[in-house]
Amino acid sequence: MYKNDATFTPIFDGKTLEGWHFVPRFPIPRAPGEPGPDTTTEEYRRATQTSGKWTVEDGAITGRQDPPGCGYGGYLLSDGVYGDFELVFEARPDWPADTGILVRASALGSQGFQILLDHRRSGNIGGIYGNGIGGFHGINFTLDAKYNEQGNPVGLRLEDPATTIEPMTPDKPALLEYAATGEQFLSIWKWNNWNEFRIRVEGDSPRITVHINDMKISEIDTANLKHPLYNAAAVRDLLGPKGHIAFEIHDNDPGMGEARWAPNAACSWRNIRIREF
Repeated sequence: MYKNDATFTPIFDGKTLEGWHFVPRFPIPRAPGEPGPDTTTEEYRRATQTSGKWTVEDGAITGRQDPPGCGYGGYLLSDGVYGDFELVFEARPDWPADTGILVRASALGSQGFQILLDHRRSGNIGGIYGNGIGGFHGINFTLDAKYNEQGNPVGLRLEDPATTIEPMTPDKPALLEYAATGEQFLSIWKWNNWNEFRIRVEGDSPRITVHINDMKISEIDTANLKHPLYNAAAVRDLLGPKGHIAFEIHDNDPGMGEARWAPNAACSWRNIRIREF
């Protein structure tokens, strides 16, 4: 819908990665002031050796683990930094591919407000996570795949709370000022197809609103957010009034392994446009 709106400016030319750069998915503290990771470990060294594989294919940015199945991720960052804006793009994730879109992101990529695109078991799409800024998890449902008789994923369904690996505790939806239900989300999500995201970010401690395929999915007021590890002033000091836009390739932790990002999985983004105000 918005790709032909002249008030939005393209920030991806559809052919090259000009205007973008990639960085490793560095392990970071969960919140400003928290202890950082042990940088002397082999795990930390390996995590810094790859930034993922970022290519342009059929007019879309595509991100994969590099090499496939290595279990380490990375970020693709906009060269430009942005304060108050609306961002519109289309995304198409494989299953499973645990990704997200960070706004007001630091130069590391891994610090910022993340709009979730957790296209995997116990994941959420359209909720908001505090990546390196407190670990708050504003979501209202979790997802799993539907499988056919051959064991192939064929769509999304709401997850059975009894089998989830990330319980939907009451504090998570309580962080959101608005939260669509899982049933509402499933009514508009297109499996194995392109889905349009519209993200509005406004304010020093931003109010963030997420629409997917023209349906409002979530809204959060981070100026008044109450969470044990989130401090609005400390986050403003860390991120500043403007930040990068970052697309994520997740790593594979011991708990989920390849259920978080399959060896040959990818996520693609296209028609990326922005309107600043």
